[in-house]
Amino acid sequence: MRPYRLLTTLATACALLATLLVSPASATISGATATNTATTVTYRFSYTGTPQFLRVYVDTDRNPSTGFAQGGTGSDYLLENGSLYQHTGTGWSWTLVRSVTFTNTGGVAQWTVDRADLGETATPNDADLIFQAEAPLETSAKYTQTYTGGTSGGDVSYTPSTENFANPERGFYHHTGDCDKADFSQSTLASYRTSQGISLVMCVFYLAEYKNGPIAQAALDQLQQQLATVRASGLKMVLRLTYTTSTTGDDATKDRVLAHLDQLAPYLAAGKDVIAVVQTGLIGAWGEWYYTQNFGNAGVVSATDWANRKAVTDKLLSVVPSTRMIQLRTPKFKRTMYSTTPVQPGDAYNGSSLSRIGHHNDCFLASADDFGTYENPSVEYPYLQAETTYVAMGGETCGVNAPRSQCPTATAELAQFHWSFINTDYEPNVLNSWNSGGCLATVSKNLGYRFRLESGTYPATASPGGSLPISFTVHNDGYATPFNPRNLELVLRNTSTGTTYKLPIASDARRWTAGTSTTVSQTLTVPSSLPAGSYALLLNLPDPLLSTRPEYSIRLANQSTWDAATGMNSLLHTLTVS
Repeated sequence: MRPYRLLTTLATACALLATLLVSPASATISGATATNTATTVTYRFSYTGTPQFLRVYVDTDRNPSTGFAQGGTGSDYLLENGSLYQHTGTGWSWTLVRSVTFTNTGGVAQWTVDRADLGETATPNDADLIFQAEAPLETSAKYTQTYTGGTSGGDVSYTPSTENFANPERGFYHHTGDCDKADFSQSTLASYRTSQGISLVMCVFYLAEYKNGPIAQAALDQLQQQLATVRASGLKMVLRLTYTTSTTGDDATKDRVLAHLDQLAPYLAAGKDVIAVVQTGLIGAWGEWYYTQNFGNAGVVSATDWANRKAVTDKLLSVVPSTRMIQLRTPKFKRTMYSTTPVQPGDAYNGSSLSRIGHHNDCFLASADDFGTYENPSVEYPYLQAETTYVAMGGETCGVNAPRSQCPTATAELAQFHWSFINTDYEPNVLNSWNSGGCLATVSKNLGYRFRLESGTYPATASPGGSLPISFTVHNDGYATPFNPRNLELVLRNTSTGTTYKLPIASDARRWTAGTSTTVSQTLTVPSSLPAGSYALLLNLPDPLLSTRPEYSIRLANQSTWDAATGMNSLLHTLTVS
């Protein structure tokens, strides 16, 4: 019996063209992992489509000059579907070793092989692997597995990834029109995530027709529909409600705004799972609080005007779900209406008004004071730097102002003020200067959080009902942290059945501070009902409101850890429960 090799020259050419045209997020193979016990090794990857052949090439001696040449390796063994083969002779020449444990369900292929059948005795303690699916032919990059040893626990070191990929509630966002009138397209939004690595879309929802009366049901239905489309596409929304684009400032009165917010409350509650943050808006042209007929125009703001502005902000806080933040346009607004003291670590995320009000800057770097964003930078810069450690920060550029708007200042201030998101559609000349200046890719990767595992220590064995001490260190290479709640779980996945068991970990990723490493150490308890067997360990950071949607889970910036089918991150370690 010999493995079957399709002669797919045309398919291979087409696959290559697809690779050139489509982001890696759309590739067939993802989530490739290799874990081991003292006696077995388990290979696993996720795929899309309906390939006829699923393969793993294993280079046990890591010598590319011996074995079958594939992807920079010299493969000594081949797993194809349910059979293990050993390379003999030259070229595509294989001899059947034996049938192996193989499962192929739900777009996930998995093999468990005796290490003895691979001639593997943990010397030299590693192997090079290539994962493959056909047809069409899709081949992974080389994956190096380091065996974790047998019956004793040990340390795992993780390799960083430089890949730019989508993660929820961070990065560049698209703003392509007013979403009270132009319907979102689910396919277009989904392509932002899969082809561009973008997970956010801006919705500026104008209420211009309702300044003198209640919001029509058709408009409320439109908002609900837009939220549903965002949800179906796997993105999240930055929402702003406002009344006018005119510098005449023809907005609504305070009482009308408050009444409208009462109408909007149930729709905001229903959409909280896909609302990343709400920008305060509501007052003045574009919702930026400068040109306004009802709340103090062109910077001339009386005490009554400030009281009315605060009434609107307080009302917005009351109707936006308590797990979500809002954002104000300038630091002065929060400092005037609430406190000149930035949010303190002990008060962060406690649900208070101070902890829920963030900031947005819609003229980033456009002038010395960002076109009025700052009134007193010597005071407001340190305030904003401290504030945005714990509250959401984002916005857009609005005009070239070299050299301030170029890469050195841009990257410094994005990091200083912990930016999570910025508009990719405006202002194009500024963004083009970042591209030509060589920092656009860095900005794209570092907006918001970017977590990568550095190391981990896990036991090799455990017993049902017994203790499970774990420790791992994660570094945040991003400019910020997540600003919305996020669960953290250790997942035990049976290597034979694929059944998962989730154990909560008591650490808040919102406090994994930008630019620092955080070590999480906890002794968990193995469920007393857990069947004996071999379990791959994974780390899961799901959205509490969308825990069954893998596209809303956080991906770590490491090589060979991400499983796109489940939204989990392999810890590259196997636990034996007995």
